[in-house]
Amino acid sequence: MHTPSRLENFPISFFAMVMGLAGFTIAWEKTQQAFDLNLNVDGALISMTGLVFLILLIFYGVKLVRYKDAVKAELHNPIKLNFFPTISISLILLSICSLHVSHSLSHVLWFTGTALHLLFTFYVMDVWIHHDKFEVHHINPAWFIPVVGNVLVPIAGMELGYTELSWFFFSIGMLFWLVLFAIIFYRVLFHNPLPGKLMPTFFILIAPPAVGFIAYMKLTGELDAFGRILYYSGLFLTLLLLTQAKRFSQLQFFLSWWAYSFPLAAITVATLLMYQMTGIPTFAVLGLIFLGLLSIIVVFLLYRTLKAIGSHQICMPEG
Repeated sequence: MHTPSRLENFPISFFAMVMGLAGFTIAWEKTQQAFDLNLNVDGALISMTGLVFLILLIFYGVKLVRYKDAVKAELHNPIKLNFFPTISISLILLSICSLHVSHSLSHVLWFTGTALHLLFTFYVMDVWIHHDKFEVHHINPAWFIPVVGNVLVPIAGMELGYTELSWFFFSIGMLFWLVLFAIIFYRVLFHNPLPGKLMPTFFILIAPPAVGFIAYMKLTGELDAFGRILYYSGLFLTLLLLTQAKRFSQLQFFLSWWAYSFPLAAITVATLLMYQMTGIPTFAVLGLIFLGLLSIIVVFLLYRTLKAIGSHQICMPEG
């Protein structure tokens, strides 16, 4: 009888951890910039995030070589499929993190991540269009990751000089944010609730408008009506989900809990950017509150993840 190894069950969703850590790094970097601080916190965080990404990439690469069928099964799973672009998004986020460290490194990471993400977008959309097995209960906010993840491209892309390419990716992300947002809310309102394992992915709803706002500010350089709509949409969704904290705290720990981190980092950065754009102290206070909450959550997630790995709760067969 075949006994699956832990490597065979190494989940692609592990890369959501890199997204959370990279978002956390960018949030601290933005805080130092907004308040003219020099805490040098982001340097250590960039190194840690890069190291985690490399470790996960090595493990998943070995899994690809040794257990191709297991990787294929994830590629054909209607939920796990959407986590493959977390690899390319991680590269794009690392390029944003390293912008002030090395433009050359940032350029390589951005170009690699952007090209790979476009390929993932084409692949996932091909699967969506030509599927023969998806049902409405398969959709959840993680479906935002492949196509709406494109809105991240302009954040580093504009500073690297790729104006039209940045607008191209921004347009893709914004278009499909609206499409998927409507479908997901239809699923939530008129069908069975999300299973507990996927409940944390509700926080992903925050990311498209929050990241969209940051990207739009990079693209235009000014706060206009559309920018405000993006920011306040993200802020409302954040406040809405925070009112559900008691429900989320009662859930069993899964890797999907990392879905809390990156969206909170995105709204933190967006709020601090609002403070820089408007000079209104309320945004400074709110940004620091979000940063404090984000810091607590990331430390807690690291602890729970390490504990789960040690107790063999992760990388085990499902069911």
